[in-house]
Amino acid sequence: MEDAEKGFQEHPDSAPEFGEDAATSVDPSLPPAMTEEERQELQEDLIKIEEEIQTLSQVLAAKERRVADIKRKLGISPLNELKQNITKTWQEVTTSTAYKRTSETLSQAGQKATAAFTNMGSAISKKLEDVR
Repeated sequence: MEDAEKGFQEHPDSAPEFGEDAATSVDPSLPPAMTEEERQELQEDLIKIEEEIQTLSQVLAAKERRVADIKRKLGISPLNELKQNITKTWQEVTTSTAYKRTSETLSQAGQKATAAFTNMGSAISKKLEDVR
């Protein structure tokens, strides 16, 4: 077990935890497959991209708060949104080709069943009249 833990510590291949700086968590003992200049350039690029991701996350959070505020001002509640989504989805389902074909098939089957029961009812009535 100790060897497994030691191996894990020597080769941290996992992504850095939230808040951990990936650029500084690079293991310098790993064999260099690139020049120090290339490694430095990549680390700078990594830092820049992480900062951009952080900025985008903050912008997204601000926009989500703004959307929630606008919806609240317009009286759009989560329940109203759910109702609208269900209505829209139901409309999409009922206009789909598969739904139309299934509906037509069931309608035809219902008509044939009705006709069969009507004919059977007529036959039974006729037999009962004949028996009298």
